[in-house]
Amino acid sequence: MSTDPTGVRSTPIAPPSRHQLALMIWLAVLPTLTVLNLALGGLMQGAPVVLRTFVLATIAVPIVMYGLMPRLHRVRGQLVTRRSASRPAPPPAAGSR
Repeated sequence: MSTDPTGVRSTPIAPPSRHQLALMIWLAVLPTLTVLNLALGGLMQGAPVVLRTFVLATIAVPIVMYGLMPRLHRVRGQLVTRRSASRPAPPPAAGSR
């Protein structure tokens, strides 16, 4: 357990499952590529597909990895914490006194 700056003890949050991570990546990549395609589509209209893909990936990967994924991890952490706080504690096991 760790203590946050407010002095409240917090339990570490488990890393996302493979499916959660896939959804988070998709949520970051789809809008990023859409915006980049709309913004750069006219400029790169005559460029070869490999060059367009290279330029888009070179711009999109840092945006996703350094800008969007940390935010999505924080949002996921807040959702997990909120969900676990709203669940009642399980009853003690029989014979555990």
